[in-house]
Amino acid sequence: MKRSTMELGGHSPVVVFNDADPEKAADMIAAFKFRNAGQVCISPTRFYVQDDIYTRFLSRFTEYAQGLRLGNGLDADTTMGPLANARRLDAMDVFVADAVDRGGKIVTGGRRRGNEGFFYEPTILTDIPDDSKVMTQEPFGPMAPIVRFKTFDEVVERANSLEFGLAAYAFTSSGATATAIGNALQSGMVGVNSVAISTPETPFGGVKESGHGSEGGVEGLQAYLNVKFISQG
Repeated sequence: MKRSTMELGGHSPVVVFNDADPEKAADMIAAFKFRNAGQVCISPTRFYVQDDIYTRFLSRFTEYAQGLRLGNGLDADTTMGPLANARRLDAMDVFVADAVDRGGKIVTGGRRRGNEGFFYEPTILTDIPDDSKVMTQEPFGPMAPIVRFKTFDEVVERANSLEFGLAAYAFTSSGATATAIGNALQSGMVGVNSVAISTPETPFGGVKESGHGSEGGVEGLQAYLNVKFISQG
């Protein structure tokens, strides 16, 4: 039998609690969201923000997205490059159309940029239901659906509702909440007040339909080892 380690798709939830600094959280997670135009397996892709700070978080996140400069990645003034191919452009249009059909609002972006290359504007969607395409299928592009939540138990249920479990993120100033959300999220990796979840010395991998096994860390070496137990009387 041949061993395998699989790192499959994800749909990373981001949970921002009322006691977090909304501007600081928005700055950190927006930069990570639009890295490589959102084409990263651990890219944050579903944003749940608690009611009291929702407006402030959304405002700062939008400001960041609107400040990005699309263009050739080799140009010094470019801050976000293109999508990988034409199929990704079509996929972005499908996500946006579905969101709007379901009553969602486009805060910024939502369309292709220019008629050459595979450029798509950084896009923020709000007021969309949890069963919309962008909330249930990995967008793998510069698209951020940002919705509200009220309670801890509610957001845990919503964040864990999909078959994916690769990465997840949370922001809070409470040590107790940080521990609780880290334990509650069904994900192979959780970043709390941090996006540093991929380092050579730590395990990288998912749960549920996001794969099995780990890369990195001691756990990543185990796939190459045969475990033997020897008992002598």
